[in-house]
Amino acid sequence: PLGERRAGSGRPEEELGIRIPRPLGHGPSRFIPEKETVEVGREDAAMHALFADAFATLGRLDNVTLVMVFHPQYLESFLKTQHYLLQMDGPLPLHYRHYIGIMAAARHQCSYLVNLHVNDFLHVGGDPKWLNGLENAPQKLQNLGELNKMLAHRPWLITKEHIEQLLKTEENSWSLAELIHAVVLLTHYHSLASFTFGCGISPEIDCEGGHTFRPPSVSNYCICDISNGYHGGDEHPGSPAASLPSLCEVEALMEKMKQLQECRDEEEASQEEMATRFEREKRESMLVCSSEDEESAPARDVSRHFEDTSYGYKDFSRHGMHVPTFRAQDYSWEDHGYSLVNRLYPDVGQLLDEKFHIAYNLTYNTMAMHKDVDTSMLRRAIWNYIHCMFGIRYDDYDYGEINQLLDRSFKVYIKTVVCTPEKTTKRMYDSFWRQFEHSEKVHVNLLLVEARMQAELLYALRAITRYMT
Repeated sequence: PLGERRAGSGRPEEELGIRIPRPLGHGPSRFIPEKETVEVGREDAAMHALFADAFATLGRLDNVTLVMVFHPQYLESFLKTQHYLLQMDGPLPLHYRHYIGIMAAARHQCSYLVNLHVNDFLHVGGDPKWLNGLENAPQKLQNLGELNKMLAHRPWLITKEHIEQLLKTEENSWSLAELIHAVVLLTHYHSLASFTFGCGISPEIDCEGGHTFRPPSVSNYCICDISNGYHGGDEHPGSPAASLPSLCEVEALMEKMKQLQECRDEEEASQEEMATRFEREKRESMLVCSSEDEESAPARDVSRHFEDTSYGYKDFSRHGMHVPTFRAQDYSWEDHGYSLVNRLYPDVGQLLDEKFHIAYNLTYNTMAMHKDVDTSMLRRAIWNYIHCMFGIRYDDYDYGEINQLLDRSFKVYIKTVVCTPEKTTKRMYDSFWRQFEHSEKVHVNLLLVEARMQAELLYALRAITRYMT
């Protein structure tokens, strides 16, 4: 006989020498306590149907879905759009689509999304050699590198000449339809990287960075949590300890909204004054630093998927550069972008339009513990502030409202998530809207994702329209 096993002599898998992985994180997000997210198996029928859709589409129930499900109506639209872009009939072959996803996510060092698409790329028959670096991919994809870089960091610099280069390079040229597909994919994954970092999405247990083989440590958190500002305590923004300094934060914000509404009703600023307020807000948005000194998690090496690693976000009026204001009435999504996308890549314009509308109009008429609140003024301020950071101006909006409604810590968070998402930390997430629910903070991230995606798209589509005319 092989000898009797003594009671308590260790688990069978240890005796067989099998190493059992343990999840590194707790739940789908490093920023949101696990007990406050939707527990799989305890969801209602509508959420269950969404989870089934996500699983059928992605072959897994990923952590992005588990956080987005705070807002089921948005999640449904998001999954439908992503499924169409990646899997339905379209100008680009499937492996190109996933490779472009890798290129886009890599620009923000989002190893979470890069890893997901590396697996998908190989699954649909992509050449593993391409994954050794962009220089190993076909020249046609390499040519997209410049557009990827500018869209991610400085979309206001895109001109019709950049579009012409891609469409006219002899044997490696892109067709207009292919280019629209590529642009939508690039902007989708740049903004999804913003969501991933903005909500502190944890890697799944089977992904790189999602598991460990070490036994649980005494303190129960690892060094990567500390570098991400996670210190083990599940302090909810609404808990007494967290909300003492901001006891009146929600009430003060609601009072400001009420006063602004009254001012709006009483007097309307002149067009000149409105233009001045926009320029002032645009200048001020450049003084808001996305925290350079914050320690963010060291990214795994994803830089091989793009060129020019030093190229990043720069405010558009630094270094004596002046970028003319992009006036929304000259080129808007509703009047121009939507029809161009729908013409060259049928149905996608419709899907994007629906997703933008849901994010912008989504409301439960609540603010923290208050019910029956009209939040449209606040949602519009967030959306227009993001577009203002990209130099896009709406003639009919009073930009003076932004400073009234968005405080400094919130602006720092917004700018970081939108412009340099890889630098987002738990401390930043915790420091804005301390009395609000996590679902409300996730809602903010949906606004950031869609406003950013639309801003990038507007610059690219405007350049394509100029090339065509």
